Amino acid sequence: MQFKLSKTIASVVVGTCLMGTASAKDISVKKMADAIFAVIEADRAIYTQKVVHRLQNEDEVIAAEERWKEESALPLPAQMLRMGAERVNEKQAGFSYALLSSWAINKQNKPRTDLEKKAMDAIAKDKKNFYGEEKLGDKNYFTAVYPDLAVSKACIDCHNDHADSPKKDFKIGDTMGGLVIRIPVD
Repeated sequence: MQFKLSKTIASVVVGTCLMGTASAKDISVKKMADAIFAVIEADRAIYTQKVVHRLQNEDEVIAAEERWKEESALPLPAQMLRMGAERVNEKQAGFSYALLSSWAINKQNKPRTDLEKKAMDAIAKDKKNFYGEEKLGDKNYFTAVYPDLAVSKACIDCHNDHADSPKKDFKIGDTMGGLVIRIPVD
């Protein structure tokens, strides 16, 4: 799929993500979404495995908690992702992302659009990225959904033990939800 990207988005991708190795006209919106996902996924995996898992499960010096501010604890990996997404929105970067799940603990993180629902079903079955187009309001979007896998014991313990979790049998490697990236297209 090839879409026309706004000049702002194209310059961010070319200048920041790709360090000037390609011109804006050479970048597909799919490649851009995949590059954004690679950065988000790497940051999240490192935070989950090297910070939360080590400090909470191995060294047992501090826990990751939903009420991290009140408990003087670490934010959960999903909360870190949401804070990053909010920061991106504040900067008006030209794209958005969110973590969604058919088994969301926080009900506001359930899939809402037809494309989100279809994507959640597909990634739960085959663990492959899902790409589509949707119109929300008066804007057209390229929407990419990536499987969000349980990468550590901290992930599965949190979800399996949470009182509000609708699914309590996650294992390492299971698809727990999906990371949705939306990029407006002309």
